[in-house]
Amino acid sequence: MNDQHLQRLLPQIIDDLASQGWSRQAHALPQSLTRELAAECHSRAQNGALSPAGVGRGQGLAVREGIRGDSIQWLEPGQSAACDQYLQAMDELRQALNQAFYLGLEDYESHFALYPPGAFYQKHLDRFRDDDRRTVSAVYYLNDDWQDDQGGALRLYPQDGAELDVLPTAGTLVLFISAELPHEVLPATRERLSLTGWFRRRA
Repeated sequence: MNDQHLQRLLPQIIDDLASQGWSRQAHALPQSLTRELAAECHSRAQNGALSPAGVGRGQGLAVREGIRGDSIQWLEPGQSAACDQYLQAMDELRQALNQAFYLGLEDYESHFALYPPGAFYQKHLDRFRDDDRRTVSAVYYLNDDWQDDQGGALRLYPQDGAELDVLPTAGTLVLFISAELPHEVLPATRERLSLTGWFRRRA
Protein backbone atom coordinates (compact mmCIF):
# COMPACT_ATOMS: atom_id res chain seq x y z
CA MET A 1 0.00 0.00 0.00
CA ASN A 2 1.51 3.32 -1.12
CA ASP A 3 -0.40 5.61 1.23
CA GLN A 4 1.61 5.67 4.46
CA HIS A 5 -1.34 6.85 6.59
CA LEU A 6 -3.52 3.88 5.67
CA GLN A 7 -0.57 1.50 5.68
CA ARG A 8 0.15 2.09 9.37
CA LEU A 9 -3.55 1.67 10.24
CA LEU A 10 -4.09 -1.50 8.23
CA PRO A 11 -3.27 -4.07 10.97
CA GLN A 12 -5.76 -2.42 13.35
CA ILE A 13 -8.42 -2.15 10.63
CA ILE A 14 -8.11 -5.86 9.85
CA ASP A 15 -8.18 -6.84 13.53
CA ASP A 16 -11.24 -4.65 14.15
CA LEU A 17 -13.21 -5.99 11.20
CA ALA A 18 -12.37 -9.58 12.14
CA SER A 19 -13.25 -9.20 15.82
CA GLN A 20 -16.19 -6.76 15.85
CA GLY A 21 -17.26 -6.05 12.27
CA TRP A 22 -16.36 -2.35 12.28
CA SER A 23 -13.36 -0.04 12.62
CA ARG A 24 -12.90 3.66 13.37
CA GLN A 25 -9.57 5.30 12.52
CA ALA A 26 -8.51 8.93 13.00
CA HIS A 27 -6.12 10.72 10.62
CA ALA A 28 -6.57 7.99 8.01
CA LEU A 29 -5.38 10.17 5.10
CA PRO A 30 -3.13 13.26 4.84
CA GLN A 31 -4.69 16.44 6.22
CA SER A 32 -3.91 18.28 2.99
CA LEU A 33 -5.91 15.73 0.96
CA THR A 34 -8.82 15.91 3.40
CA ARG A 35 -8.99 19.68 2.98
CA GLU A 36 -8.81 19.40 -0.81
CA LEU A 37 -11.69 16.91 -0.77
CA ALA A 38 -13.76 19.20 1.45
CA ALA A 39 -13.12 22.10 -0.92
CA GLU A 40 -14.11 19.88 -3.85
CA CYS A 41 -17.39 18.96 -2.15
CA HIS A 42 -18.18 22.61 -1.41
CA SER A 43 -17.35 23.59 -4.99
CA ARG A 44 -19.64 20.93 -6.42
CA ALA A 45 -22.44 22.01 -4.09
CA GLN A 46 -22.05 25.67 -5.07
CA ASN A 47 -22.14 24.70 -8.76
CA GLY A 48 -25.36 22.74 -8.29
CA ALA A 49 -23.75 19.38 -9.02
CA LEU A 50 -25.08 17.63 -5.90
CA SER A 51 -28.59 16.17 -6.07
CA PRO A 52 -31.00 15.05 -3.31
CA ALA A 53 -30.20 11.47 -2.42
CA GLY A 54 -32.80 8.76 -2.95
CA VAL A 55 -33.82 5.68 -1.01
CA GLY A 56 -33.96 2.28 -2.72
CA ARG A 57 -32.63 1.36 -6.13
CA GLY A 58 -33.73 0.93 -9.73
CA GLN A 59 -37.38 1.76 -10.36
CA GLY A 60 -37.95 1.91 -6.60
CA LEU A 61 -35.50 4.78 -6.09
CA ALA A 62 -37.23 7.83 -4.61
CA VAL A 63 -36.29 10.98 -2.70
CA ARG A 64 -37.81 10.74 0.77
CA GLU A 65 -36.59 13.55 3.01
CA GLY A 66 -38.38 12.03 5.99
CA ILE A 67 -35.89 9.16 5.77
CA ARG A 68 -32.79 10.75 4.27
CA GLY A 69 -31.87 14.42 3.79
CA ASP A 70 -28.43 14.56 2.18
CA SER A 71 -27.40 15.60 -1.33
CA ILE A 72 -24.82 13.57 -3.22
CA GLN A 73 -22.67 13.23 -6.32
CA TRP A 74 -20.86 10.06 -7.34
CA LEU A 75 -17.11 10.06 -7.90
CA GLU A 76 -15.70 9.07 -11.26
CA PRO A 77 -12.01 8.72 -12.19
CA GLY A 78 -10.51 11.81 -13.78
CA GLN A 79 -12.81 14.37 -12.16
CA SER A 80 -10.08 15.93 -10.00
CA ALA A 81 -6.62 15.14 -8.66
CA ALA A 82 -7.87 14.97 -5.07
CA CYS A 83 -10.68 12.56 -5.92
CA ASP A 84 -8.31 10.37 -7.94
CA GLN A 85 -5.91 10.25 -4.99
CA TYR A 86 -8.75 9.23 -2.68
CA LEU A 87 -9.98 6.54 -5.07
CA GLN A 88 -6.44 5.19 -5.40
CA ALA A 89 -6.10 4.93 -1.62
CA MET A 90 -9.43 3.11 -1.40
CA ASP A 91 -8.40 0.73 -4.17
CA GLU A 92 -5.24 -0.13 -2.26
CA LEU A 93 -7.38 -0.73 0.82
CA ARG A 94 -9.67 -2.96 -1.27
CA GLN A 95 -6.72 -5.10 -2.27
CA ALA A 96 -5.53 -5.35 1.34
CA LEU A 97 -9.00 -6.42 2.53
CA ASN A 98 -9.11 -9.08 -0.18
CA GLN A 99 -5.71 -10.38 0.89
CA ALA A 100 -6.76 -10.53 4.54
CA PHE A 101 -10.31 -11.86 4.21
CA TYR A 102 -10.65 -13.39 0.70
CA LEU A 103 -13.80 -11.32 0.13
CA GLY A 104 -13.59 -11.14 -3.66
CA LEU A 105 -14.01 -7.37 -3.60
CA GLU A 106 -14.07 -6.29 -7.22
CA ASP A 107 -14.54 -2.51 -7.07
CA TYR A 108 -15.31 0.52 -4.94
CA GLU A 109 -18.10 3.04 -5.47
CA SER A 110 -18.27 6.34 -3.61
CA HIS A 111 -20.08 9.67 -3.51
CA PHE A 112 -19.80 13.01 -1.79
CA ALA A 113 -22.58 13.49 0.77
CA LEU A 114 -23.60 16.90 2.09
CA TYR A 115 -26.09 17.10 4.95
CA PRO A 116 -27.47 20.60 5.58
CA PRO A 117 -28.14 21.58 9.21
CA GLY A 118 -30.97 19.48 10.62
CA ALA A 119 -30.77 16.73 7.99
CA PHE A 120 -30.53 13.08 9.00
CA TYR A 121 -30.65 9.52 7.69
CA GLN A 122 -32.82 7.04 9.56
CA LYS A 123 -31.54 3.70 10.81
CA HIS A 124 -30.79 1.30 7.96
CA LEU A 125 -28.50 -1.36 6.50
CA ASP A 126 -26.32 -0.63 3.47
CA ARG A 127 -26.91 -3.87 1.55
CA PHE A 128 -29.91 -4.02 -0.77
CA ARG A 129 -32.32 -6.93 -0.44
CA ASP A 130 -32.01 -7.78 -4.13
CA ASP A 131 -28.29 -7.00 -4.59
CA ASP A 132 -25.68 -8.42 -2.23
CA ARG A 133 -22.58 -6.91 -3.83
CA ARG A 134 -21.99 -4.23 -1.18
CA THR A 135 -19.72 -5.95 1.34
CA VAL A 136 -17.74 -3.36 3.31
CA SER A 137 -18.97 0.20 3.84
CA ALA A 138 -16.52 3.10 4.13
CA VAL A 139 -17.24 6.63 5.36
CA TYR A 140 -14.56 9.32 5.34
CA TYR A 141 -15.29 12.63 7.07
CA LEU A 142 -14.26 16.09 5.85
CA ASN A 143 -15.36 18.46 8.65
CA ASP A 144 -12.71 20.61 10.35
CA ASP A 145 -13.07 21.57 14.02
CA TRP A 146 -16.19 19.51 14.68
CA GLN A 147 -17.48 19.93 18.25
CA ASP A 148 -19.43 17.42 20.36
CA ASP A 149 -22.40 19.75 20.81
CA GLN A 150 -22.83 20.15 17.03
CA GLY A 151 -24.35 16.66 16.74
CA GLY A 152 -24.20 14.89 13.39
CA ALA A 153 -22.82 11.62 14.72
CA LEU A 154 -22.86 8.36 12.81
CA ARG A 155 -24.65 6.06 15.27
CA LEU A 156 -23.69 2.40 14.93
CA TYR A 157 -25.68 -0.49 16.38
CA PRO A 158 -23.22 -3.38 16.90
CA GLN A 159 -24.52 -6.88 17.55
CA ASP A 160 -23.69 -6.67 21.26
CA GLY A 161 -26.66 -4.33 21.70
CA ALA A 162 -24.64 -1.22 22.47
CA GLU A 163 -24.82 2.08 20.60
CA LEU A 164 -21.67 3.78 19.34
CA ASP A 165 -21.59 7.39 18.17
CA VAL A 166 -18.81 8.52 15.80
CA LEU A 167 -18.45 12.27 15.32
CA PRO A 168 -17.84 13.31 11.67
CA THR A 169 -14.43 14.84 12.39
CA ALA A 170 -12.15 15.52 9.43
CA GLY A 171 -9.78 12.63 8.76
CA THR A 172 -11.88 9.96 10.48
CA LEU A 173 -12.46 6.77 8.48
CA VAL A 174 -15.19 4.32 9.50
CA LEU A 175 -15.41 0.84 7.96
CA PHE A 176 -18.03 -1.81 8.69
CA ILE A 177 -19.61 -4.94 7.26
CA SER A 178 -22.44 -3.65 5.07
CA ALA A 179 -24.97 -6.43 5.69
CA GLU A 180 -24.46 -6.71 9.44
CA LEU A 181 -24.30 -3.28 11.05
CA PRO A 182 -27.42 -1.07 11.27
CA HIS A 183 -26.59 2.62 11.52
CA GLU A 184 -28.06 6.10 11.21
CA VAL A 185 -26.92 9.70 10.77
CA LEU A 186 -28.07 12.08 13.50
CA PRO A 187 -28.99 15.70 12.71
CA ALA A 188 -26.33 18.39 13.17
CA THR A 189 -26.39 22.12 13.79
CA ARG A 190 -23.93 22.75 10.93
CA GLU A 191 -23.27 21.47 7.44
CA ARG A 192 -21.80 17.97 7.42
CA LEU A 193 -19.56 16.61 4.63
CA SER A 194 -18.37 13.09 3.92
CA LEU A 195 -17.31 10.62 1.28
CA THR A 196 -19.48 7.54 1.55
CA GLY A 197 -18.68 4.38 -0.35
CA TRP A 198 -18.84 0.61 -0.62
CA PHE A 199 -16.36 -2.10 -1.49
CA ARG A 200 -18.35 -4.47 -3.70
CA ARG A 201 -17.77 -8.12 -4.44
CA ARG A 202 -18.47 -9.78 -7.75
CA ALA A 203 -22.12 -10.22 -8.68
